[in-house]
Amino acid sequence: MSIESQFEAKLAESWPAEQWRDMTVVLAVSGGADSIALLRAMLSIQEEGAGQIVVAHFNHKLRGAASDADEQFVVQMCRNLKIGCDVSSSERPIEVEAGEGLESTLRNVRYGFFKACATRHSARHVATAHTADDQAETILHRIIRGTSIDGLAGIPRARELTPVVTLIRPFLNFRRDEITEYLQTIEQPHREDASNKDSRFTRNRIRTELIPHLAEDYNKKIIASLIRLGTLASEAQEEIESVVRALMDQVVIVESDEVTVDCSKLVMHSDFVQREVLRMIWRFMRWPEQAMSFEQWSRLSDIVANRLDNDGLTLQLPGQIRAQKKGGQLTLTRL
Repeated sequence: MSIESQFEAKLAESWPAEQWRDMTVVLAVSGGADSIALLRAMLSIQEEGAGQIVVAHFNHKLRGAASDADEQFVVQMCRNLKIGCDVSSSERPIEVEAGEGLESTLRNVRYGFFKACATRHSARHVATAHTADDQAETILHRIIRGTSIDGLAGIPRARELTPVVTLIRPFLNFRRDEITEYLQTIEQPHREDASNKDSRFTRNRIRTELIPHLAEDYNKKIIASLIRLGTLASEAQEEIESVVRALMDQVVIVESDEVTVDCSKLVMHSDFVQREVLRMIWRFMRWPEQAMSFEQWSRLSDIVANRLDNDGLTLQLPGQIRAQKKGGQLTLTRL
């Protein structure tokens, strides 16, 4: 079997075409190697009469003429392939200091556009080209910053973008070298984003400096090790969530924007389980979980377990969440 056929067969196994038959898929394409490879491979495995592929490209205008050239490249490629292409851009360059703040801002803007595209085209899926290498970098990044078992699971293969749109990442078991080889085999050009080497971004330093250092001096299979860690953490988190969901039914009452927790029952469980119940409340209510530090989760657990003189205590938390303990109940309210 040729390299081209092997690659496309692997994608067909990862995300079979029958799973998106008769559906519209919005495919996020930057013009870089990963997204261009996903586009070409999806078109190759697309079955006759299958769903429509619509490309979505967002121009952040951070690199001037280079950003505009990326856009032109994607638009022209879609014309050549005779597929739809939705393009949008920032009205002006986003003025945020380089670092995590900028990366987060860009991601939020970009995904807002993808969701709008999905709504416009009645799409059920938005597909992105995150790879196994991206997964390893994400896990290592989270270890450096500090994370939970859930965080160690890394990038999920699928997650809800809206109640009717699912984000899917069919390339999560593909390595970058596989993608490069595939593009070379089919003689498909792509764009190179110079900002991927910008050392102001922590993620770039992890990719270009830390992982090569770890591979050379500590473990040449560091990528595989990190991916395996993510898989094990994901399996563990599934078991934890099964236990926590059952406990939620016993100790949590949700009324509009207010949640009441029966501490007299929850205190019978470990601090870890208490924190996981609280984290699941945050997810269920769509409160800003990432804004919460470990110290804040621990403080809430202390309140639940009566380790503080906390009757009547009020605690203000990120996202305008107020926690108030009275008697055996903890009330959480978004103001």
